[in-house]
Amino acid sequence: MLKTPLKPITLEAFLKLPETKPASEYMDAQIIKKPMSQGKHSRLQDKFVKVINAAVEPKKVACAFPELRCTFDNTSIVPDIVVFTWERIPTDENGEIANVFPLAPDWIIEILSPSQRPTKVTKKILHSLKNGTEMGWLIDSEDKGVFIYQPQQEVEVLDESEAVLPMAKFMGQINFRVADLFELLLL
Repeated sequence: MLKTPLKPITLEAFLKLPETKPASEYMDAQIIKKPMSQGKHSRLQDKFVKVINAAVEPKKVACAFPELRCTFDNTSIVPDIVVFTWERIPTDENGEIANVFPLAPDWIIEILSPSQRPTKVTKKILHSLKNGTEMGWLIDSEDKGVFIYQPQQEVEVLDESEAVLPMAKFMGQINFRVADLFELLLL
């Protein structure tokens, strides 16, 4: 059965719409509704944000955020996790963190949900890389693998438990294995 194409909408019109739960994103003049997080997705997201922030936030190197809207280059996306280096975190006139992030993240991390199509998620990562993002991860918790995206490099697939996951350069020398990532799912 053919789907009727959705009527295009402008970014400005999209940004005026009320927020939805789960979040809606804007790419290619279309609104894309994210799937509702399930158990593995939610736990992995929560735990990995804490791992990243424990490593970089105390020294004000970077900060990880779950489900943060980033609007740049005619897109508005809400990745599962974004990481911004400290000096790139937008602030308001009071020096507090801004509500609006009008830039691509330094590191984008997506966790594939069972109902998600990998093509759309990959497209988000690639678009971010074209706009200055240093690294992208696509985590597949069902197959226990991580797709690593970096500008001008072939995509790597790491699914061996002892493989060390490459991190964004600003993370420093952190040895975090594929097994370490998926052990975050254990209770």
